[in-house]
Amino acid sequence: MSSHTNEFFQIARHPVKFRMFLFANIPSAFFSGLTIKQIDEEECMVSVPYRWFSKNPFRSTYFACLSMAAEMSTGALCMAFIYKNQPPVSMLVINLKTDFFKKATGSTIFTCKDGKQIKEAIQNAITTGNAHTIVAKSVGHNQAGEIIAEFQITWSFKIKNSAK
Repeated sequence: MSSHTNEFFQIARHPVKFRMFLFANIPSAFFSGLTIKQIDEEECMVSVPYRWFSKNPFRSTYFACLSMAAEMSTGALCMAFIYKNQPPVSMLVINLKTDFFKKATGSTIFTCKDGKQIKEAIQNAITTGNAHTIVAKSVGHNQAGEIIAEFQITWSFKIKNSAK
């Protein structure tokens, strides 16, 4: 693990620093109450609560808030591996597939276990100089362990153009 990846993990694991990061960079995630419950090189777990800001009129968590949590469980792993990287690497969601199975009426935790594959895709983009993609899976469970939704998020990575 690089020192920069470790530095990102420390920020993500620190509740106050991470909340400040969300407020400054992803305010909708901040106000929805997203939190990183666990993150390491292999997996990331993100929680979205059921509360006033994240609810819909049907007494469940709004699908967009569920989507944010799923995307963050994959995106935090991506960010960890490109944080302060030289050369700089860009990341972009290029596709999203979702299956919903059950209403989210309480806290939902999304887990992505594709850290190794994400790291490999980023390394391939750096090594070859070509864009590389990966489909990262995130599964959301309620407090009873039932599956709420599964997301397949396709990320693209490429070295940023240094010419400005």
